[in-house]
Amino acid sequence: MARQVRSKQPKTEELKKVPSGIKGFDDITGGGLPEGRPALISGGPGCGKTLFAMEFIARGITDYKEPGVFIAFEEKIDDLRKNFLSMGFDLAALEKQKKLVLDHIAIDRSEIEETGEYDLEGLFIRLGALIDEVGAKRIAIDTLEALFTGFSSEAILRSELRRLFLWLKDRGVTAVVTGERGQDSITKYGLEEYVADCVITLDHRVVNQIATRRLRIVKYRGSAHGTDEYPFLIGSEGISVLPITSLSLSHTASNERISSGIKRLDEMLGAKGFYRGSSILVSGQAGTGKTSVAAAFVNAACKRGEKSLYFLFEESESQFLRNMKSIGLDLAPHAKKGLLKFYAVRPTAYSIEMHLSMMLKLFEEFKPSVIAVDPISNLYPIGDDIQVRSMMMRLIDYAKSAKITGLFTNLSMGSGIGGAYAVEQTDMHVSSLMDAWLVLKNVEGNGERNRAFSIIKSRGMAHSNQMSEFILSDKGIDILDPYLGSGGVLFGSARMAQADKEIAQTLIREQETERKKREIAAKKQQMEAEIAMLRERFAREEEELGILLGEDQLREKTSGAADAVIAASRSRSNR
Repeated sequence: MARQVRSKQPKTEELKKVPSGIKGFDDITGGGLPEGRPALISGGPGCGKTLFAMEFIARGITDYKEPGVFIAFEEKIDDLRKNFLSMGFDLAALEKQKKLVLDHIAIDRSEIEETGEYDLEGLFIRLGALIDEVGAKRIAIDTLEALFTGFSSEAILRSELRRLFLWLKDRGVTAVVTGERGQDSITKYGLEEYVADCVITLDHRVVNQIATRRLRIVKYRGSAHGTDEYPFLIGSEGISVLPITSLSLSHTASNERISSGIKRLDEMLGAKGFYRGSSILVSGQAGTGKTSVAAAFVNAACKRGEKSLYFLFEESESQFLRNMKSIGLDLAPHAKKGLLKFYAVRPTAYSIEMHLSMMLKLFEEFKPSVIAVDPISNLYPIGDDIQVRSMMMRLIDYAKSAKITGLFTNLSMGSGIGGAYAVEQTDMHVSSLMDAWLVLKNVEGNGERNRAFSIIKSRGMAHSNQMSEFILSDKGIDILDPYLGSGGVLFGSARMAQADKEIAQTLIREQETERKKREIAAKKQQMEAEIAMLRERFAREEEELGILLGEDQLREKTSGAADAVIAASRSRSNR
C-alpha cells in the first residue's frame, strides 16, 4: 500500500492592522483597521461619519507618513478645507506637500442612464489615478448613497457595490467607506456589511435632553475586538473614543507618601499621609466638611510646589475661594502662581462623556500632581450607575497611570440607622474603586449637631479605627481625640461637659493630693520632733550612765589602792 504524504500547509499570517490615529479607537480594535481591506462606517446624520473618515486620512499622513485620498460626493473641497481647519487639520498644507488628494465627484441623477452594461469602471480608473498620484496607502469614500443615488435596479446596485469593495481590496489600500444607516438594517442597501471586512456603526442619541454619541464594532473579520457600545466625543482635536475601562491594570504603585494637609489625619495614617497616585474617597452628608478636606488636600500639594487641578460641580471658583478662606485656607495665591487650576461647570451642561473628555484633556495640558473632584454624586443626574462608575473607573485608571493622586467627594444620604457608627454605602458604589475611604457624618445629640470622622479603609498601610470629632473653625481643620462616655464616643457639648468634668475631677484629685502632702509633711515634722526628743533623752540617759560607770570605776580604783596600803602596813608590822 502506498504511503500517503501530507502536503505542508502554508503558514497563516496574522491580520495586519493600520493604526487609525483616532484616540481610543485603536485600543478597542487591538491596533486599528485591517490593512489593505475596506471598512464600513455607518450612521445617521450628524454622528461623525465624515469626520471619522477624514481623521483616518489626515492622521495617517501626519502620524504614520501614509499618503491618502479623500473622495467626497456631497461636500465641496473648499467646504472640507474650512470645516476641518477648525479642528486642527490643515488639509491645504497636506495637499501642497503632495501627501493628500481631495476630490469632489458631483453626481446628478438626471445625467445617469442605466443600461445592461453599466458599471463603475470609470470611477475605478479615476480612483486608481488619484492613488497613483500620491502613492496613497489610505483612501476614504464619503458616501455610498450619493454614489448610487441614480440606481433603481437592486441587482445592478448590489453587483456594483460588491465590485467596489473587491476593487479596493485588490488595490491593497486601506479604505474607509461611509454610509447612511438604514431603517431596519445597518446601511440603506443592506449589503455593504456583508462585503466589508470591518463594520462600525456610529450613533447620536439624546437621553434626558443630553446628547451622546456611541460607537460599536459590529464585525471585524480575522480579529478580536470590543463588542460594547463605546461613547465617543467630537472635540477641537477630532474624535476621542472612550473605552469603558482601561484594557489592563499595568500601572506601578508608588511607595511615596504625601500629606493630606490635616496634621491629625496624617497621624491617623501612620504619620505619613496617603500614597502618591492613590485614589481617595471622602463621603458624607451635606455640611459635614467634605469640600474642606479636599481644599486642605490641594492646599498642601500647592505648598509643596505641586500643580493641583480642582473640579467644581456645585459652586463657582470665586465662591469656593471665599468659603475656604473662612476656615483659614487662602488658596487664591496658589491660583495666581499657576499652581492651582479650577474647572467649574454644572454637570448638566454636558454629557458624562464630554465631562470625562474635558477632564482628561486638562490632565494632558496642565499635568497636575493632585486632583480633586467635588462632588462626584452630582454626575448622577446625567448618567446611570453603570455610566458614572465607568467614567470613574476610566478617570482613576488614567490618574494612576500618570501618578496623579486623586481625591473625590461624594454626597451620601444618611438614613440615621446606627447613628455615627453606621457604615454607609455610596450611591454609585464607587468605594470599591478607591484606595482610601474617609467618612464624615452628622451626629445629633443634646439638642445640637456635630461632625464625626472615621477612616473606613486605607489600602497598604496601618490606620486608626477610632471615631473622632471633626471641627471646622477660622483656625482651620482639627480632628480631636475621641472622648468615651457610657454611651460611646462623645461629641460637642457632651464632649466639653465630659472634659470639664474630667478637669474638675483632676482638680479635686490635685487638691486632695496637696492635702495629703501637707498631712504627711506635718506628721513627718512631728515624728522628727519626737525622734529629736527621744534622741535627747537617750543622750541624757547615756550621759548619766557614763557618769555612773565612771564613779564605779573610780570607786574600784580607790578601793584597790586602800587595800594595797593596808596590806603593806601589815607586812611591816609583822617584821
